[in-house]
Amino acid sequence: MADDLASRFLGTGWTFPPTFSRMRETVEMSSDDANIQQCLRVLFGTAITERLMLASYGTNLRLRVFDALTATLENEIRTAVQKAILNWEPRIDVISIDITEQSPLDGRLDISIDYLVRKTNARSNLVYPYYLSEATTALPPT
Repeated sequence: MADDLASRFLGTGWTFPPTFSRMRETVEMSSDDANIQQCLRVLFGTAITERLMLASYGTNLRLRVFDALTATLENEIRTAVQKAILNWEPRIDVISIDITEQSPLDGRLDISIDYLVRKTNARSNLVYPYYLSEATTALPPT
């Protein structure tokens, strides 16, 4: 009974990216911590005002992708991530957010979030790679 209650609180939703099963004619679903992590990835990858019906949903991380990593930028990213989680992910409490420069030449930062799932008291973490992914497989113009 307690596990059923925890599962109902943690929720079930579409996988991201959405995946469809032709054999069962359904949408693939995710539950529990996997659903929380997928929701966090969607939250961080969504720009504020991108969703018309939820204009304040998301973060403005994309606007900072070409900025040099300074202590100020690191604090701004940490604050934006923490505020987004506080506003849009009620299933978790943030323990810590660490930002690490992984590849300066590629412009990649890793945002590590350690969190506690409120209902189950389980600790978990997510590493969100923050960088601009270029379309390197595009055909050259003719």
